[in-house]
Amino acid sequence: MNGAELLVKCLENEGVEVIFGIPGEENLAFLEALRSSSIRLVLTRHEQAAGFMAATYGRLSGTPGVCLSTLGPGATNFVTAVSYALLGGMPVIFITGQKPIKTSKQARFQILNIVRMMEPLTKFTKQIVNSGTIPSLVRDSFRIACEEKPGPIHIELPEDIAEEEVHKTPFVCHTIQHPQANPESIATAAAIIKNAKRPLLLLGAAAKRRHICVAAQELINTTGIYFFTTQMGKGIIDEHSPRCLGTAALSDHDYIHCAINRADVIINIGHDVVEKPPFFMNHGEMEVIHINFSPADIDEVYFPQHEIIGDISHSLLALSAHLQEEGYQEYKYFHRIHQEISEHVFQEQGHDSFPNTPQHIVSDIKKAVAHTSIISLDNGMYKIWFARNYKASHPHGLLLDNALATMGAGFPAAIAAKMVYPDKQVVAVCGDGGFMMNSQELETAIRLDLHLVIIILRDDGYGMIKWKQTGMDLPNFGLDFSNPDFIHYARSYGAKGYRITKNDTLIPLLSECLNSHGVHLIEVPVDYSENEKVLLKELQNKTCLL
Repeated sequence: MNGAELLVKCLENEGVEVIFGIPGEENLAFLEALRSSSIRLVLTRHEQAAGFMAATYGRLSGTPGVCLSTLGPGATNFVTAVSYALLGGMPVIFITGQKPIKTSKQARFQILNIVRMMEPLTKFTKQIVNSGTIPSLVRDSFRIACEEKPGPIHIELPEDIAEEEVHKTPFVCHTIQHPQANPESIATAAAIIKNAKRPLLLLGAAAKRRHICVAAQELINTTGIYFFTTQMGKGIIDEHSPRCLGTAALSDHDYIHCAINRADVIINIGHDVVEKPPFFMNHGEMEVIHINFSPADIDEVYFPQHEIIGDISHSLLALSAHLQEEGYQEYKYFHRIHQEISEHVFQEQGHDSFPNTPQHIVSDIKKAVAHTSIISLDNGMYKIWFARNYKASHPHGLLLDNALATMGAGFPAAIAAKMVYPDKQVVAVCGDGGFMMNSQELETAIRLDLHLVIIILRDDGYGMIKWKQTGMDLPNFGLDFSNPDFIHYARSYGAKGYRITKNDTLIPLLSECLNSHGVHLIEVPVDYSENEKVLLKELQNKTCLL
């Protein structure tokens, strides 16, 4: 076989079922090898979108997603998606093409040093210079992509290496078990928790791995401890739990921070400092126990005093065993805060005028979707409202990015989510700005015959930045734009388009779309005046319960 055929065989050996991307002429040998393989090629309309899809595939499945581009501009279009996977902890293999490296008659046409470009953005990057090294390189790449913290790998396949004859076979795959934490560190943490009056549990993104959700639930059941989550930790435990205080959608001043500031110990499970801080540590205040696969990255706002390093699931089960007889902690304050949060955050808030408020729209969407549904968020002002007001029922109930926090990822992520979970309801919620960054993937979704719904929250501007601009007492400038007619735009691709023109119509329309096969786009105007009223004035002026 040739190098391209061997690479495809190695990918099949790793269990790869789908590759997202856009081939170029340098990928033709690889494309021909794919044609007769068991791997499905999902042709996208932009490499960035392909990268977002592959990253989400890896995020949801736990096995690396794979995507493909040509050299030069195709490879540079991967940069944002690679960064998205790096900060978000998503295992992905990015494969790019390149001109022949042994001899070439095209001088430097389209040639960039893509390997060097990818070095600071990936866990590992390498150009294949000998087809005989492909089996070991692929096996190593998949291992590194999945090791904690998961992330992106880049492989460059030159055109002549893809075509050269080779006599090699794929390596045998096997799983790696994470090392277990030192029993002394677990015993020390248990003693700290036993001596605490108001311990509080925090669940971050890394706690979504494998069996950690079950172990975290057992710790909560054993101790009766109250918990909250980071944005990317939403849904690890069903947020309808009476012990859930919600999500730290902001870093400070929210109702949940009344509980955080009264806690004397915070047990921080799976949090990564690349995510926007859920709270700020101060010297001499609460004690923080860091539980993760790897040691904490210390910075000015996060410097835990104790760490349990190792397999998180094992650490939590061991901690539960130490704390089985506990339950005397002073939780009355947290119970009162739970009631306060229910009243001020989760109550349905809206007004009679149209358009309605973001929290009312969040409430309507929650009422319309199934308990098992997946909501894929793009990045914008609405992300704070969803993180704060939407109760996720399962680990993938609300997909959002609070690490790179890039616009344009929400819709491609929804496409991948529907492919991984074809039987679940999938809804992409995007701002008008973010949607237009990868709106061309409407054609991809329709070509794949997917059933999903896209909700566009329309405010004709970059709402998140407007909120910040207002908070700094700056005049409105440079953030407004116009939009296409989204209904005709959707229909031009073959999707179905709808526009909300009055209150109380979103729930029945969304329910109808969820029960009718096809790609549906719903334009929902939104009134963001609540940004200033609630997130600036109300929260800054609130008084925590004593």
